[in-house]
Amino acid sequence: MTVHRIMGSETEFGVLAPSAPGADSTVLATRVINAWADLTGLYTRANSSAGGAGWDYSDEAPLADARGWVLARGAADPSQLTDEPDVLTAEQVAAEGLDDAADDGTDPITDGILMNVVLGNGARLYVDHAHPEYAGPEVTNPLDAVRWDAAGDAVARAAMDRITATGGTPIQLYKNNTDGKAASYGSHENYLMPREVPFGAIVAGLVPFFVSRQVICGAGRVGIGVDGSTPGFQLSQRADFFEAEVGLETTVRRPIINTRDEPHAVAERFRRLHVIIGDANLAEISGYLKFGTTALVLSMIEAGTAPTVQVVDPVAALQTISHDPTLRATVRLADGRAVTGLDLQRIYLDAARAHCARTGADDPATDPMTADVLARWTELTDLLAADPAAAADQLDWAAKLALVSAYRDRDRLAWDDPRLALVDLQYSDVRTGRGLYHRLVAGGRLRRLLDDEDVAAAVTDPPEDTRAWFRGQCLQRFAGNVAAANWDSVVFDLPGARRLVRIPTKEPHRGTRDLTASLFADSIDAADFVRRLGTGPEPGGVAR
Repeated sequence: MTVHRIMGSETEFGVLAPSAPGADSTVLATRVINAWADLTGLYTRANSSAGGAGWDYSDEAPLADARGWVLARGAADPSQLTDEPDVLTAEQVAAEGLDDAADDGTDPITDGILMNVVLGNGARLYVDHAHPEYAGPEVTNPLDAVRWDAAGDAVARAAMDRITATGGTPIQLYKNNTDGKAASYGSHENYLMPREVPFGAIVAGLVPFFVSRQVICGAGRVGIGVDGSTPGFQLSQRADFFEAEVGLETTVRRPIINTRDEPHAVAERFRRLHVIIGDANLAEISGYLKFGTTALVLSMIEAGTAPTVQVVDPVAALQTISHDPTLRATVRLADGRAVTGLDLQRIYLDAARAHCARTGADDPATDPMTADVLARWTELTDLLAADPAAAADQLDWAAKLALVSAYRDRDRLAWDDPRLALVDLQYSDVRTGRGLYHRLVAGGRLRRLLDDEDVAAAVTDPPEDTRAWFRGQCLQRFAGNVAAANWDSVVFDLPGARRLVRIPTKEPHRGTRDLTASLFADSIDAADFVRRLGTGPEPGGVAR
């Protein structure tokens, strides 16, 4: 029973070019990826495919369902086919009139369009559903999940700055989940679990928790309904966009529990729980508890000690809880009780504290992070029960509500005043000088768990205790010979080899710094590195 497990984040950024309001969002997203690659040197005109190591789609299986079947390709929504790379031509980019002018007079985008790059910190930056998306590297604890997620924000800022510096039309990125016009984009979490845990137990244990955890980790939103047209404020950016309890989809008929069965690990041993119901968090404590409390609940599910509680109509309950920032709204349980979102969180918290006490995981001397998550979960549950406004220095939704309430009181604004929606949007602006979240942090009004140096290091360095270390080091040391990569492998293109060499990385706990640092240090070049791994091409060019 612990918060430690393989986990990771994915963030789709809202994208906008204020001076070109009609610009194609896929083109804008592509320019972000290319700007980052150009800035870091991953992209080179002399060797664009190797220098900009692309994504290897061979292990993608987006239509495999954890309930035991594979959806027929013809029955899938096109948005589910993530094993087919997005394609954008130079002509499409040029047609937008948004080209960047490089110093040598050529265009760093239209000379060779990149839709995917693998970063030296082990992350992936790519275009997904017309948004730039950053998928952080695998980590082993909630604090590192927040650290490498924040690194994605820094990558986004650097790409924006690069576009402006090269004379391109300025692009703004927002870490939010809706455009206010009935469209939503995701902020996903991933957790490694044993394959042996029945999926039905996962659903039963998680649904009440996911319905209610927005009281801790909601990002806050001005407006009710998918288009935000009903006046008011709610806890979650995403709640109104969910329509089902369980399902495979992620962009249509969104389910509370996503059944996508794509383990990115040894499939016989592991499953990857793909969580799509979370909001994009900027407040570090919100994000930390989002990952930490979910990890604890998964541990209880695995141990068979999760609370046995069932919510009547979970989708309606999700939205009822979200729509009431006073946290007093109640939802009905199958046993007849009426409970608030805080009550549900307290049920899970009490179960987690009892389980951790039995296993000793609540001892700060032996597992300080698990003890810290439990302590913060307890503190915030008590604080929110007493006075939700008192959490404005820790949680996104409470901080945002305090901001918009101050504007309302000062200027006597109604909830449907468009200026309040603008405040909401400005909160999520990733620019440190413009985003209201960052201004609250700078003014000491929002607590942090990390410092700027922690985040800056995560932009360049991979986590040391997962296979992300191996992937990141391959990119940093042998970029010119890395043809492609994904979570499960790194593919080398070696001089003189007749075939590409795939290095499998199916074990997320291997490929760590402790296991591979000497191998990297001792290798003269990529070919020597592959030989030392013992996976190089055999005579005749057959790759193992």
